[in-house]
Amino acid sequence: MKDFDKQRHFLMDVFKSPAYIPMKKKDLEILLDVEKDKRAEFAEVLQDLVDDGQVEITKRGKYQIPENRPKFIKTKDHRSKKATKAETATKKQSLNQVAKRANRPSNDNIEPDIIGRFISHKDGFGFIEVEGQEEDYFVGRDNTGFAMQDDIVAAVLTFGASGKRQEARVIRIITHGFSDVVGTYEDSGTFGFVVADSQKMLRDIFIPSGKSMGAVSGHKVVCHIDDYGDDDHKPEGHITEILGHKNDPGVDILSIVKAFGITTEFPDKVIKQASTVAKPVSEADMAGRNDIRDLCVVTIDGEDTKDIDDGVSLVMDGDNYVLGVHIADVTNYVQESSALDVEALKRGTSVYLADRVIPMLPHTLSNGMCSLNEGEDRLALSCIMTFDKKGNLVDHEICESVIHSNHRMTYTSVYAIMTGDAEEREKYADVAEMIDNMAELSKILRAKRKKRGSIDFDFPETHILIDENGKVIGLAPYERNDAHKLIEDFMLAANETVAEHFNLMESPFVYRVHGAPEPEKIQSLGKFLGACGYSLKGNKESIHPKEIQKMLDSLKGHEDEAVITKMTLRSMQQARYDTECKGHFGLAAKYYCHFTSPIRRYPDLQIHRIIKDHLRGRMNERKISHYESILPQVALDTSKLERRAEDCEREVDKLKMVQYMKEFIGQTFQGSISSITGWGMYVELENTVEGLVHVSTLYDDHYEFIEENLTLVGECTGRIFKLGQPVTVVLDSVDEQARTIDFILEEFQRF
Repeated sequence: MKDFDKQRHFLMDVFKSPAYIPMKKKDLEILLDVEKDKRAEFAEVLQDLVDDGQVEITKRGKYQIPENRPKFIKTKDHRSKKATKAETATKKQSLNQVAKRANRPSNDNIEPDIIGRFISHKDGFGFIEVEGQEEDYFVGRDNTGFAMQDDIVAAVLTFGASGKRQEARVIRIITHGFSDVVGTYEDSGTFGFVVADSQKMLRDIFIPSGKSMGAVSGHKVVCHIDDYGDDDHKPEGHITEILGHKNDPGVDILSIVKAFGITTEFPDKVIKQASTVAKPVSEADMAGRNDIRDLCVVTIDGEDTKDIDDGVSLVMDGDNYVLGVHIADVTNYVQESSALDVEALKRGTSVYLADRVIPMLPHTLSNGMCSLNEGEDRLALSCIMTFDKKGNLVDHEICESVIHSNHRMTYTSVYAIMTGDAEEREKYADVAEMIDNMAELSKILRAKRKKRGSIDFDFPETHILIDENGKVIGLAPYERNDAHKLIEDFMLAANETVAEHFNLMESPFVYRVHGAPEPEKIQSLGKFLGACGYSLKGNKESIHPKEIQKMLDSLKGHEDEAVITKMTLRSMQQARYDTECKGHFGLAAKYYCHFTSPIRRYPDLQIHRIIKDHLRGRMNERKISHYESILPQVALDTSKLERRAEDCEREVDKLKMVQYMKEFIGQTFQGSISSITGWGMYVELENTVEGLVHVSTLYDDHYEFIEENLTLVGECTGRIFKLGQPVTVVLDSVDEQARTIDFILEEFQRF
């Protein structure tokens, strides 16, 4: 009964939403991802709402809030006559648009063949992705029905050319994928318009007089779409935020952040609450906790890191290593359902960009009371693990603790100690021996993990150096040494230990899961490897990670190593959060979770609450029921928010690399082919910048794309371009708006 009522309330929220467009039951089922075995129950809830009179069914079988709502009493309008006259004119224009559309032939009575998500292309055409179908549907320029990126659309199938992709025509838009757009404002005197940054938004947005917030030409703005337009009218909207002039430092990155819907500022209520709870650790705070302030704890991070959420300790017990991983107890300050908690869940994760960090929690907490700063007492959750000489876990304890960080160390210093640097060893004489023991345990744990089949995709990362004006002044590789690996090994050990502990308790939990690759992807990878002269052993239907690890190990030092490693990574599934413990394929781990970063990841914060409820004896039936009801949505939402953050970070990096390369147009570079498609080949330079050599610039022949082994083959010359092949290219052009770089092979630049 409780679930039935929850579904009623949820559906009423959907129907009352301004974005809702009346739709049929079948469309609602697809929009809301109703599983087949739940559709009878869904229909029952819908009918119950109809029977109660809260929802009505139109003559066309669509569900909506009844139109005969009580009318409001009209009050006197105190605004100026000029203002009300302008508003009346705007409303009249909008009503005229609606009336004109109403006279057009309607597609409402046509039954769709497919319903799916529309993906637009900058050249006007698009595709429709249908859930559960591998092949998407091509939609020509004249058949899009003005659908835009991420719209959920209904379409009918049309006939494409023989042997080509199935085509479709959009007959109606069920719901729009977005309502806010970031772009550049252009003033035209009595009105304005916004040119969207995204090339997926192909039409300018009309901004009526009085709805520009005072924006001037060249301002980067956020625009809310009030009307999506039709054959004869542009979309119409109003400005909700001015980000600054397009040439102002930092506005380019801020525009990308806003386009992804990422909030940069915290609400006043959240800031106030953070300041209120961020009090120094008191005797009352420490009550009931393990006081381990006399234990030598160090933090090891990058030089610029400010949100330090993990510390480590190690003592020897005979031949055994007693490793402590101590994580900031963020839940002590962020109570469930508080303003801080609601905001953290809405963000899901901190976002790390080239010139800034957008934190999940206000700096008062993330860089203050929740950061394990040197020389200060801090509340923590500690996972204390005892390993034998072979790296076997022989004992563990998970507890609430009070710790005191002895040193705030960097990867650089720790690596220097590990490699025998006399100066650093003297500087940190009190912990040098502990670091040596940590280095021993780190190697033991890594070897043990590798033995079971853990895959290490160790790609070089690029550090984008930006000055105070937002200009890129250089690209430098991130150096990942054994000190980085040491912390990684210890965090992995803690995450596995915590996941196994609570899985065996059969507690509600949030796991980090990574599924095995799809058999089709592994078969394709096997074919590609075969074409390159390599092989992948094992059952392609249920491959073990150890086989992939062995294959990658066999490539060490080969010229094909980087390319094949990338191809292998592309065949993997994305990791995500789940309430079921399904294992982590890449780590070859049966149990895994994210426990170690509650400052910057919401799932870790959620796990800490569950742990503390167990430790304090509060995990009763009511709590279990509560977690079982909220955790599936938490796992789903945070997985999506994580992907959003990663996409945003990637777009910012692309933009900054384009801006950096703009200075080198016409110059020659050495690179290697990193990817090949039907329209050309992507070349990665030594500085990790990637750009396209379009097939149309290869003037010596007509090149055919061979998909099986990802090569371009000249029909007349027989010339072959393959992955990993070194090439010399000339930078031809860059496009900041599209964030693309175009190269030409040096031998063809004379054309």
